[in-house]
Amino acid sequence: MAGKLGIIALESARKMGQDIDGILSGWRDGEHFLIPSECPRFGTGESKGLIKESVRDRDIYILVDVCNASIEYTMDGGKNRMSPDDHYQDLKRIIAACNGKPERITVIMPFLYESRQHRRVSRESLDCALMLHELEDMGVHDIITFDAHDPRVQNSIPLSSFEDISPSLQFTQRFLREYSDLSIDSRHMMFIAPDEGAMRRAVFMASIFGVNVGMFYKRRDYATIVDGVNPIVNHDFCGDSVQGKDVIIIDDMISSGGSMIDVAQQLKARGASRVFVFATFGLFTHGFEQFDRAFAGGVFDRIFTTDLIYQKPALLEKPWYCSVEVHPYIAAIIDSMNQGKTLQDLVHPAIRIKEAIALYRGEVR
Repeated sequence: MAGKLGIIALESARKMGQDIDGILSGWRDGEHFLIPSECPRFGTGESKGLIKESVRDRDIYILVDVCNASIEYTMDGGKNRMSPDDHYQDLKRIIAACNGKPERITVIMPFLYESRQHRRVSRESLDCALMLHELEDMGVHDIITFDAHDPRVQNSIPLSSFEDISPSLQFTQRFLREYSDLSIDSRHMMFIAPDEGAMRRAVFMASIFGVNVGMFYKRRDYATIVDGVNPIVNHDFCGDSVQGKDVIIIDDMISSGGSMIDVAQQLKARGASRVFVFATFGLFTHGFEQFDRAFAGGVFDRIFTTDLIYQKPALLEKPWYCSVEVHPYIAAIIDSMNQGKTLQDLVHPAIRIKEAIALYRGEVR
């Protein structure tokens, strides 16, 4: 058993913190665990972290959503929207405000800050590794993230606890609740990796579902850089026929969405029956217009993303969108860690996914 539980939710993750506190309160006889905090700013844009209750000898869990672009602050008389850099700085301020007093500090950062800048291919910074080193040096004992872009980044802090958790069980449960006419076998269903980086996720889900897997290879123009990346020239497909099958594209995130829509279009052109998308993080950085057009044109049937990051209100109203709830899962992780229990069953859900599929097929009564 660790120290008395305390949860600090930064402004970026306030709703998540409230949801998790409510769930834990129901499990623990009405006790609440949220510790009020804030990061007020001066007129220059500078800030400081404030914690409004004692954290001495407590087991502290700090929640931060570095992707929440809905929060604004005033600087030099004007409004600025908070970037991932701003949210990460606020996280460090709150850790510093703890002043080394907690028994243990766990940072829960669903979208790992700078996770797409995880390896060096030229003269460039390694931002994600630098971030992990900073948190380790500040006294953070555990880091919990979800579906890291490349989980090998944890090798930069080999002596620290780093949990990269997949919400695959939550995707499966929501998918099976939404559709009652799925045929889960290799003749009727297939998982698709939109690029080589997503292959690990697709192989895992396909093996649990007992279906085949396919992959698209992104051919890029490495002589050109547009918005910081090499543009995609074409998607080449590797895999069995998708003719007449329900296909599920699986990836860690939807950013602008252009690549995902192109993959869906190619699958439809190859005769796929229904096209579903599972993406842990729905960023939708270029808005929803292209998704609205693609849905109206029958390019895809449904997009599933989680509530691990801020969801734009307009997104929740889209007929093509389905939100996957993960907050109870985080509450269970916090509850287990605080009581000194193993996370084995929570972070490795293969057995529970198989049970959910068996129940869906009517094999379990």
